[in-house]
Amino acid sequence: MDAVALTVPEVSFPNGEPRPALGLGTWRFGEAADRRAAELDSLRQALEMGWRVIDTAEMYGDGGAESLTGEALAAAQRAGVPRGELFVVSKALPQHAGARALQAACEASLRRLQLDQLDLYLLHWRGDVPVGETVRGFEQLQRRGLIRLWGVSNFDLDDMRELSAVPGGRACATNQVYYSLSQRGVEHDLLPWQRVQQMPLMAYSPFDQGELVDHPRLRPVAERHRATPAQVALAWLLRQPGVMAIPKAGNALHLRHNWAAQRLKLTAEDLVELDRHFAPPRGRQPLAVR
Repeated sequence: MDAVALTVPEVSFPNGEPRPALGLGTWRFGEAADRRAAELDSLRQALEMGWRVIDTAEMYGDGGAESLTGEALAAAQRAGVPRGELFVVSKALPQHAGARALQAACEASLRRLQLDQLDLYLLHWRGDVPVGETVRGFEQLQRRGLIRLWGVSNFDLDDMRELSAVPGGRACATNQVYYSLSQRGVEHDLLPWQRVQQMPLMAYSPFDQGELVDHPRLRPVAERHRATPAQVALAWLLRQPGVMAIPKAGNALHLRHNWAAQRLKLTAEDLVELDRHFAPPRGRQPLAVR
């Protein structure tokens, strides 16, 4: 791949705050004791490398991913990384979406993360609690200074329109959904709607749970750029306006490859080829979920 350093892509949140368009996911972290040391080392290396957006959730490893993230964040801050450079995201389970339960869930996440405040707190997916009550819970957390921004995850367009119609709902900062080169349904309506709202879309599973890591249809493009198929898939996503990608990486090599994907500039020829093999949606599709 071309080694010339380029400007790191960014997204802007509705409050005008810019953040890197590439973040690190922690799904499946904290689930097994025999992987704990390796996962912690991966998080520490990511922060040393320059990754500043970390996405986690109370569901991941039943809090284990948050605990690992907290250790890595504490070490990074002791090493001199300013807290203001870090953008830490966590998510609450739908059974904790009630205004009172959300307070307790957030406090527990903060303890595990060893933080006083979350930069972004999301509802992981919709449950039975009315979204208006969840919004009130987020607002209470903001008044207490426990979170700065709030958002949702796995909301389709109808859900987002319902959310925006409740009091305070337009303060939603983001929607985190499944979006990859092979899962492009959000391009038909959800992503354009969020762009109009100036609300970034956070894309999880950018490698389609590993299916794109060495996809044969990506190899010709990768070879032209001296890159890997995974880097092509990630670079394609990072060039989408208003999209933040949050791939997971379990070792230093994957971290470095994902980081380097920010420098890959796809050509018009590349994009035509990718569209031919991974066609954009022609109509509305159900929201992909993992």
